[in-house]
Amino acid sequence: MSAPRLELPDPYNAATTFVDDNVAAGRGERTAILYEDQRFTYRQVQAAVNRAGNAFRGLGLDTEQRVLLVLPDCPQFAFSFFGAIKIGAVPIPVNPWMKAGDYEYLLNDSRARIVVVDESALPEIEAIGQRPRHLRHVVVVGAPRGGAMGWDSLMEGQSAELEAEPTRRDDVVMWNYTSGSTGNPKGAVHLHHDMITITDLFVKPVLRMTEDDVCFSASKLFFSYGLGNSLYFPFRFGAAGVLWPEKPDPERILQTIERYRPTFFYSVPTLYSRMLRVEKEYDLGSLRICLSSGEPLPPALFHQWRDKVGVELLDVVGSTEATHDFLANRPGRARAGSSGEVTPAFVAKVVDDEGREVPNGEVGNLYVAGDATAPYYWNKHEQTQRTMLGEWLKTGDTYYRDDDGYFWYCGRSDDMLKVGGMWVSPIEVENALMEHPAVLEAAVTGEADGDGLIKPKAYVILKSEHHGADGLARELQDFVKDSLEPYKYPRWVEFVDDLPKTVTGKIQRFRLREGNG
Repeated sequence: MSAPRLELPDPYNAATTFVDDNVAAGRGERTAILYEDQRFTYRQVQAAVNRAGNAFRGLGLDTEQRVLLVLPDCPQFAFSFFGAIKIGAVPIPVNPWMKAGDYEYLLNDSRARIVVVDESALPEIEAIGQRPRHLRHVVVVGAPRGGAMGWDSLMEGQSAELEAEPTRRDDVVMWNYTSGSTGNPKGAVHLHHDMITITDLFVKPVLRMTEDDVCFSASKLFFSYGLGNSLYFPFRFGAAGVLWPEKPDPERILQTIERYRPTFFYSVPTLYSRMLRVEKEYDLGSLRICLSSGEPLPPALFHQWRDKVGVELLDVVGSTEATHDFLANRPGRARAGSSGEVTPAFVAKVVDDEGREVPNGEVGNLYVAGDATAPYYWNKHEQTQRTMLGEWLKTGDTYYRDDDGYFWYCGRSDDMLKVGGMWVSPIEVENALMEHPAVLEAAVTGEADGDGLIKPKAYVILKSEHHGADGLARELQDFVKDSLEPYKYPRWVEFVDDLPKTVTGKIQRFRLREGNG
């Protein structure tokens, strides 16, 4: 059982496929990007990508060297991303709403020479100072200051012509950071052939995207999910991508759909649920494909969306390590509650703890294999060995497969949580709670809310001089919001006298989840 592999030319540079080939195919005047009141054609994108590549090269960025992208969804993201790829350098998209300490870790771990940052995130980069040893240049989209340079001035005078670096299919094309069970991000390294493998073996045969489609994703470009949805999916087929820089808000999302009339829409179950609660009616008649990923889709939410919008809500599953989706419900044959079937880009199996394949209907660990999976984590040898098992990728999810080939999710094989489509490490939240002077011990698990969506719940043992009350619970929630990204805060805080532990003192979160704590 082996996954399909595309035959590609040698040399091969992904920027040629996703940018230059559209112009060569006569799509130069077609819309590539819709952003606020602006429209960018494929010819304009190609010119801007070339200017960005020339600018990066002029700053000394060489083949295989990294550039960190700290940007919301905007045209400069696309220009930087493909501009770096075209010169053989390696873009690394990251969350533009993190703290200075997070960026310091990412810059030191990646050894990025350049950071392209939106002016809104510049204060966090400035707070790092000179500590990242390898960083040479800060480029600001917006108003620069200090030693940083402005994007617009950097692009002035750059040539709109650029020959693609003769990279090969197995050269590194990008990194995507993913969180681990300890909360430390891992750089999943991806290769030039990965994106086209996903578009040609999943998007084309399963979703049937064409140049007449318009794509809009509430999930952002710095996610592997959003990067495909908004950027390289439409660019592969000459379609248009809506780039929307705001943080997800259900009513603003609905307004954006009504404004740009997308045919493809991508989001996560938490946002779909919140969108259904918006009382004002919006025109969603342009939608023909709606995808949901990032966390399990409750069957009730599947039916509610279809009843209201008239379009199936297709649950799909992927990972940063896999580039994009390896399981997907197909249009016209989706099954509520399932993660769908394995996509044509992958093969999948369910195995026991010894790696033996189990029969249909039996729960086990999901392994997938495909030509788009990351070969390794940067500088994380042990984690690579535990996850990349030869051609197989250990997803960390438990599943069973039914006799019709549909996969049904049964939970994580570790304690990680998916909240609103983003990973949350219980350990990270527990450590944040432990910094509060009233907290003696803490344990965090996932609990379903009223819509069946998983959110963090904290079990807290207080120090003897403190007593639990609603006011203290709210104080702890706000404390975590101030310490971490706000989506990680515990939605419920329960004060307890003891926590279940192993004989070695490790918290048994599964017992808390089962209510046997």
